[in-house]
Amino acid sequence: MAARTDLFQSPDYYQLDELLSEEHKLIRESVRNYVKKEISPIIEDYAQRAEFPEHIVKQLGELGCFGPTVPVEYGGGGLDYISYGLMMQELERGDSGVRSTASVQGSLVMFPIYAYGNEAQRHKYLPKLASGEWLGCFGLTEPDHGSNPAGMLTNIKDAGDHVILNGAKMWISNAPFAQVAVVWAKNEEGDIQGVIVERGMEGFSTPTTHGKWSLRASATGELVFDNVKVPKENILPNVKGLKGPLGCLTKARYGIAWGALGAAMDCYDTALRYSKERVQFDRPIGGFQLQQKKLAEMVTEITKAQLMVWRLGVLMNEGKATPQQVSMAKRNSCEIATNIARDARQMLGGMGITGEYSIMRHMMNLESVITYEGTHDIHLLITGMDVTGLNAFK
Repeated sequence: MAARTDLFQSPDYYQLDELLSEEHKLIRESVRNYVKKEISPIIEDYAQRAEFPEHIVKQLGELGCFGPTVPVEYGGGGLDYISYGLMMQELERGDSGVRSTASVQGSLVMFPIYAYGNEAQRHKYLPKLASGEWLGCFGLTEPDHGSNPAGMLTNIKDAGDHVILNGAKMWISNAPFAQVAVVWAKNEEGDIQGVIVERGMEGFSTPTTHGKWSLRASATGELVFDNVKVPKENILPNVKGLKGPLGCLTKARYGIAWGALGAAMDCYDTALRYSKERVQFDRPIGGFQLQQKKLAEMVTEITKAQLMVWRLGVLMNEGKATPQQVSMAKRNSCEIATNIARDARQMLGGMGITGEYSIMRHMMNLESVITYEGTHDIHLLITGMDVTGLNAFK
């Protein structure tokens, strides 16, 4: 397939760039240029073949997209949360699967090792994960326990200087290529603990998930543990209970809130450009009222979401953001991106379903993004419980 020329221009209807520092803009520019040069020309082909472009892992490490908020002494970028958000926005503008790779590595693997691990664990794992030498994955979701992770069956049993890990995890991004997995399991007291499982440990396998119509350029798999011996020094010492994995998910959902917005921007930008070039009934289709309505609604929703994620980034930087606020932004960005992708596809007519444009790929990817790390409905209930004080989950 011929490589598409990436002509993306970012919508900024409310001059939000004035709220960003020069450093923020430079970071965004460097990731945007990387996506234009390295991702856009190849990603459609990889998605069509349902193949993960493994070579990008090293590139993302060199670019600083893995663990940008982790301190420099552990190989991270030591950057703020708006920088992290902008990176995720630009990566997902290219492809949700590429952003997933970075989100998982930074928020779900490096963050728990940094926040819940000890110095030995931080120094052993974080620099290699930050550089892209190692890829990591995060094992929480199970075949029968998605939205209710507290029901997990994966467990660890004490066996002297090590624990024995048994169970299975499903829908795990990066799993087939990961050297390291941060896995959540119940100990004999029924408490949830995090353990670092390494590729090569006997009884640990990562079967690839085939047949996906979504996130096709991202590697998804299972984690299967059959009496895996894990040394006790691989247990994350500084957290017990669901607050461990949920703390990671709050960080990752923050990245998704920015990321899904990137996909929305790409669909809008594609539809806007197409509407000025495509002529029907002797004029560009952008001149017709119904098409203008779609574009006007798209740019309005993008602008509202930009304001929301920027404000959330400020609150994250100040240590004031609540998990519930992150939930709201994750759900909102996914919802507007999904709607914008669908409207943009309609504007392109038949061309919209081809790989010549990015829209159909975004549209399929977003069906996963709106479901993973808290489904659309679960996030609505999180907001509902926050505003009413009443729990609708039980």
